[in-house]
Amino acid sequence: MTDKMKIIEVKQSVFADNDADAEKLRKELKSEKTFLLNLMSAPGSGKTTTLVQTINRLEKDLKIGVMEADIDSDVDAYTIAEKTNAKSIQLHTGGMCHLDADMTRQGVKELDTKDLDLAILENVGNLVCPAEFDTGASMNVCILSVPEGDDKPLKYPLMFTICDAMIINKIDVCDYFDFDMEKVREYAYKRNPNLKIFPISAKTGEGVDEWCNWLKEKVIEWNK
Repeated sequence: MTDKMKIIEVKQSVFADNDADAEKLRKELKSEKTFLLNLMSAPGSGKTTTLVQTINRLEKDLKIGVMEADIDSDVDAYTIAEKTNAKSIQLHTGGMCHLDADMTRQGVKELDTKDLDLAILENVGNLVCPAEFDTGASMNVCILSVPEGDDKPLKYPLMFTICDAMIINKIDVCDYFDFDMEKVREYAYKRNPNLKIFPISAKTGEGVDEWCNWLKEKVIEWNK
């Protein structure tokens, strides 16, 4: 029976190939002096609203483009086009719940990043699949919104482990939800002691300047 059967570790092979492709893409973007930000979160956390606030604060200093990834629809790309001066494209994943390096490369090509200081990938909305695939980004950032609860770093550990920064959005509604800011920091640092944390309200603008100033510094460092 064993002579007729062979076990292949497909998952490991797929990740290895993707990681190699991601590293190649990262080096290409580095040579072009383009910083790629991979922004991840659950649906409804406020990714697009946060991006609008971010772009409008940084557009005087940086040339910015956005890739909006969704299983379907072009709502987010239109929102970016209507509310900012950044160029934007919509990526349809055909049912996939994440983007990998090859899919990101296709988006980078269509966006034409050569004249951009900052390219932003708004990944498909969920806290599981996007964390498993290296997109070739210069930096990974996740958004956790107050209504989601402060226990998410415990429930979705990989997302918070692979990210360089976490934005805690919708702090303007903290009084209406059972959300403990100290606990979420504790849980997040348990997963990643080096995680930068930015509490903001994308609706009111509170805390957004601190996040934008930090991001601008990272872009400038990358593009030197």
